[in-house]
This record gives sequence, C-alpha cells and structure tokens, in this order.
Amino acid sequence: MTIRIETFALGPLSTNAYLLSDSAKGTGIVIDPGQKPEALLRRIESLEIEAIVLTHAHFDHIGGVDAVRKAKGCPVYLHDAEADWLTDPKLNGSLNWPDIGGPVVTEPAEYALDEGMSLKLLGETFRVYHTPGHSPGSVSLVWGTHAFCGDVLFKMGVGRTDLRGGSSKELYNSIQDRLFRLPDETIVYPGHGPRTTIGYEKEHNPYV
Repeated sequence: MTIRIETFALGPLSTNAYLLSDSAKGTGIVIDPGQKPEALLRRIESLEIEAIVLTHAHFDHIGGVDAVRKAKGCPVYLHDAEADWLTDPKLNGSLNWPDIGGPVVTEPAEYALDEGMSLKLLGETFRVYHTPGHSPGSVSLVWGTHAFCGDVLFKMGVGRTDLRGGSSKELYNSIQDRLFRLPDETIVYPGHGPRTTIGYEKEHNPYV
C-alpha cells in the first residue's frame, strides 16, 4: 500500500492542512483542516475520509473542521486539554483576530488524543506524542519516518508561546525530550511553512 501525502496551505495564515490518502482504497485522513478549505474539499470529494486529526485547536487549524466533517461524516480527534476550544471562539483565539475570518465554532471532537496512543488509520499505525508548549493540547502524530507536528517545530523556528496556555519551558521540553529523540531522517510536517527533518533542525535550528 502506498499512502500519498499532500499539503494544502489554507486561509490567511497559510496553515498547512495535510491529506494522507490511499488511492487504491479511496480512503484518506485529514490533519488540521484550516480556514477557507475549498481546495481541500474539492480534492476529497471522491474519498472516504476516516478521520480529522487535529494537532491543536487554534482557529487557523480548525477553520475547516465543520465543512470537512459535514461533507464526509468523519469523526474528529483532539487532545482533551483543548476539548472546549472547538466550541469556544475565545479559547481557540478566533475572537482575538476578527479581521481573519471571524469567530470559529464547531461541534466537540468525537475522540480524545493522549500521550502514547496508537491510532489505526488507513491500515497503518500512527503514534500520538503529547507535545505541549505552543498550546496545552498540542500533539505530534508520528507514522514511520513522518511527523506531523503542528506549530511545535518549524524549519529554523519554533512555535510561539504567548497565546493561551503557552509555555516556553514546555515547548522546549517537547522538542528536546520528544521530537529530537525521533530518528534524524524523520520528516517534519509543520503547521506553517516548508517541511524539514529532525536531523536538520537539531543541527541548524537557532532556537533549540
């Protein structure tokens, strides 16, 4: 089986939504469907979407949850530390930037993510790492040599910690103690910007 990974930079903040799909079976999963998800919706029209997995619940990462969930009838996975954020625009930050799309509200997640969980999706096993710091419920989803890290780690950068529940100490602990223990060849798929690898960031990232 070959799983294809596609990136969609969505909304005013160019948030990376990821589609992982198995064309042979016509199935897929969506990670972080952001604002203005029209391009993503067109791509998944003919796919059965098994799940929406959220690395965290900031508004720019959840803006397309409603549209994808209604179109495909799929469940949403989110860490319990941000269980209330989908229903509360104050918590998810959308009230703080009214010029970037207005309040974002959607129904609660169907399933909770937690440290050490293994998700069986697309016939594969995805490991859940709780990687707080950018937000209290931030998680990284690791499948083989692929790590979907949300806004924890970027190419030559790290996530901001000045938003609700953010912590610089927790962020650096998440990166050093969790992500940097992954193999150097692990590909990092961040919430914004280009892909990178764990090895490259260990050697070149000026923030860690």
